[in-house]
Amino acid sequence: MAVRWVSLAALAAALVACTETGPDSASPSSSSPSTTTPAASPTPTAAKRTTQPLVLAIHPTRAAQDIDLATATVIKSGTLKTWRGFRIVDSPREVQRSTTALAIVPASTAGPSIRPLTVAGVDPFKDPKRYPLRTNGPAPTAPVIDLTIGGDVMLGRRVATAAARTGDVARPLRAIAPRLAAADLTVVNLESTLSRAGTPQQGGDSFAAPPGVVAGLRAAGVDVLSLANNHTGDFQERALIETIRLVRAGGIQPVGAGGNLTEAARPARVERGGVRFGFLAFNAIGETPRATATSAGVLSLRMPPRTGPLNADDLAAVTRAVRTLKATVDVVVVLPHWGQQYTHTPVTAQHTVATALTRAGADLVIGGHPHWVQSVQFPPGKVVAHSLGNLVFDMDFSPQTQEGVLLELTYWGKTLKAARLTPYVIGNDFSPRVVSGTRAERILAGMR
Repeated sequence: MAVRWVSLAALAAALVACTETGPDSASPSSSSPSTTTPAASPTPTAAKRTTQPLVLAIHPTRAAQDIDLATATVIKSGTLKTWRGFRIVDSPREVQRSTTALAIVPASTAGPSIRPLTVAGVDPFKDPKRYPLRTNGPAPTAPVIDLTIGGDVMLGRRVATAAARTGDVARPLRAIAPRLAAADLTVVNLESTLSRAGTPQQGGDSFAAPPGVVAGLRAAGVDVLSLANNHTGDFQERALIETIRLVRAGGIQPVGAGGNLTEAARPARVERGGVRFGFLAFNAIGETPRATATSAGVLSLRMPPRTGPLNADDLAAVTRAVRTLKATVDVVVVLPHWGQQYTHTPVTAQHTVATALTRAGADLVIGGHPHWVQSVQFPPGKVVAHSLGNLVFDMDFSPQTQEGVLLELTYWGKTLKAARLTPYVIGNDFSPRVVSGTRAERILAGMR
C-alpha cells in the first residue's frame, strides 16, 4: 500500500487536534483542543489557546539524548533531515519500528513505547510546564508521578565484605541512591535474607546481608522491596520471617513473602499524588519454599525453565490476584522472578505468563533473576520488561552480569506517559553508576 508522506511542519499542525489517544492507546479518538472563550468585547478577539509539550521521540531502547532549543526548533520547522545519526521522519509510529528514527509527537498522543529527548535539559513529561518546545493542544493538569524500578540487589557475600571495610554496610547503594531517591516511588528486589538464623541451603550461594542495609535501602528512597525470589529462603524459615520483620520495621513494604500463603500473596499498596499503586511478586525459580496455608515461604508460580511445565492452577491463582488488586488500585505492578540465567532472550513461558498477567489487568510486569537484561515489550499503555539485570551484585565474571537498567516511569495522574531505560555499570566496588554513550547503547541493545 502506498504511503503519502507529509512535511514535519504540516504534521505538527495536524497533530494539534489530537487528544490523549496515541501510539499506546487501546482505542483511538479525537477532539478539538480546548479553548477559552473570551468575555464579550466591542472588538473581536482571538480565542486563547492552551499549549502542550511537543516531544522529540526516539526508539525506547536508545540511550538518553539532549538537544538544544535552537536545533529542536529547526527540527520542528521541518527543514532538518538528520540529527546525530537519526533520520527525522514524519510518522510517530516509525520510531517504534526503527532505532534510527526521530519523530515529533505532541505529548497528548505519546506513551511509553517511545523515548523522549530532553530539550535544553528539560524532560517533557517530568517537567511539562518548563519544557520549552510547545504546540497547541491540551495543557497537562494531572499530577506528575515518577516511579523507578530497579533490578536484583544482593548485599551479602563479597559485597558485604567489601562494604564492611568502609564501615558502611550499604556503601554499594550510595552512588545510585540520589537517582533512586529522586523518584516519588522506588522498588527493587532484595536477593538475600537479612538473617543467618538457620542452616545455609545453597552452599556458597546462600546470600545473607547485614540487617543494617535496610536503613541504606530506605535512605536510597526504596519504598517497596520484593522478597519473592530463590534466595529469601537461603537460611530457612526463621531467617525468612526475620527478614520480613526487619524490612517492615525499616519503613519499607515487603511483598511476595510471608509467614503463610495469605501473607505472601498480600499486595503492597502505596499512594502517590492521589494515584493508588499495587504490587504483587512471585518466584518461579524454586529453592525458596512455596508458602502454604500453614508454612512460611514465597508466592510461587511453577513454570519453565526451572520449576517444571507451566502450572495452570498457579497461573490462575496469580491472575485472580491481579484482577482482585486491579479492582482496588489504579496501577498494578507484578514483579516476577523467572527466566533463564545469562541470556538476553526470555523463554517462551515468560511471554505466555506476561500476556496472561496484562490481560488480567497488570499495567507493569517487571522481571528479575536472569542476571542479564532481557527484552522489553509495550502492550498499549503498558510495559513488560523481562529482566532489568543486576543492580548490586558480586558477579564480576562477565560484562553482562555487571550491567543493568533502571526503569524510570512517569505518570500523569493514572496515565503512563513515559518509560525510560537508564543503563548503568557495576564497578569494582560493587556500586552501580549510570553510563551514557556507546556503553549505554550496547546495554540497551540487549533489550530489543
